[in-house]
Amino acid sequence: MMHQLGQQRGFPHSHPTQASNLSEMEREKIYTWVLELSSPDTREHALLELSKKREVVPDLAPMLWHSFGTIAALLQEIVNIYPVINPPNLTAHQSNRVCNALALLQCVASHPETRSAFLQAHIPLFLYPFLHTTSKTRPFEYLRLTSLGVVGALVKTDEAEVINFLLTTEIIPLCLRIMESGSELSKTVATFILQKILLDETGLSYICQTYERFSHVAMILGKMVLALAKDQSARLLKHVVRCYLRLSDNPRAREALRQCLPDQLKDGTFSTCLKDDASTKRWLSQLMKNLQDPSLSDPRGIPLPP
Repeated sequence: MMHQLGQQRGFPHSHPTQASNLSEMEREKIYTWVLELSSPDTREHALLELSKKREVVPDLAPMLWHSFGTIAALLQEIVNIYPVINPPNLTAHQSNRVCNALALLQCVASHPETRSAFLQAHIPLFLYPFLHTTSKTRPFEYLRLTSLGVVGALVKTDEAEVINFLLTTEIIPLCLRIMESGSELSKTVATFILQKILLDETGLSYICQTYERFSHVAMILGKMVLALAKDQSARLLKHVVRCYLRLSDNPRAREALRQCLPDQLKDGTFSTCLKDDASTKRWLSQLMKNLQDPSLSDPRGIPLPP
């Protein structure tokens, strides 16, 4: 019955090792919930149940992607929320519901069989209106954080296809704004996304290509260091330091950083915060070496504005 239902409804064949993780009855429930996403009357309950199961059903992403009408239903959930984000009238219930839909899209973004198609369909662009929001209320913060999680899932794999796609969108300024004014957790995910873009050669070249791009990134990172000096977070500082270290790999950015690196990264302000974080201490030490080594100088530098 399980395999018949799956084949009739257009679900992909499950790998034996994946299927063995769930009983036949459990998989029947999964199939039913996926089918129920297509109906507005049953969608909310199905979203809730499937979002709970996304970690324990390895082939949920192909199921969602290949079953008829499912991705359209998830996008409908997202678009339905647009009218209440500006002006900001999002309720906790609305936020929870759309975040369950976003959690399923994150599942699709994370899976190697569906990630490329997810990008080719430009689905991340549907999430950007949520990243544009600035309301500090919990429903909006949860919405931004869950949306960032989808993009974070995309960049985790370090694939050039993902970075090339993101560079054609407004994700960098959106992340920078959240890095400046979001909650600590949202700042951490946004900084992680920027870090992953910088770690890609194309991403690093893009950000260091003009003074305006570099200076915007350097300004936000500098503001974050000043804020972290007052309210320290080793988790967030780790990503900030890694961004600085990666920028120092670019000759022109390195020259500019010699002039604008915050003193708090040089004077031991974060010694206590990093005492148990060997990797970040090592990155910070390498950053200082890169900025002090005269053999790494680039006389051109990043051109300053007139």
